[in-house]
Amino acid sequence: MKRILRHFTIDTFSLWVISNIANGIVFEKQILTLIIAGAAVTVVSLLAKPVINMLLLPLNLITFGFFRWVSSAIVLYLVTLVVKEFKIVYFSYPGIASKWIDIPALNFKRFLAFVAFAFLLSSLTSFIYWLIK
Repeated sequence: MKRILRHFTIDTFSLWVISNIANGIVFEKQILTLIIAGAAVTVVSLLAKPVINMLLLPLNLITFGFFRWVSSAIVLYLVTLVVKEFKIVYFSYPGIASKWIDIPALNFKRFLAFVAFAFLLSSLTSFIYWLIK
C-alpha cells in the first residue's frame, strides 16, 4: 500500500509540474481531474505498462531502450481514454534563450504530443525516484 501511495503522489505531482512547464494538457475540472488522472496513471503504470513493455521488448532491444517512451505514451493514451476530463491536445514548449543555452520552441500534435509528454513525465518521475533513494 505504501508503494502504491508513493507512486500516486509522484505521478500526480509530476503531472501537475509538466502541465505547468508545457502547454497542451487539459484538466477540465482542475484539481479533481488532476487527482483522478494521477490515480489512473498509477494504476495503468503498475498493471498495464509491464505488459506493454513485454510486447515492445524487441523494439526496445533494437533501439537500446529509446522505444520505452512509446510505452509511456501508450499509458498516457490509455489514461485519456479512461478519464474523459483529462486530455492531451497538443504539446507546446515556448523554449528558453539565455546567455549559456538555447532551447528552441517545440510544437507537436497527436501521437508526438503523447511521446513528448511521456518523455517529460518519465524523466521527472525518474529524477524524483532517484532523489528519494
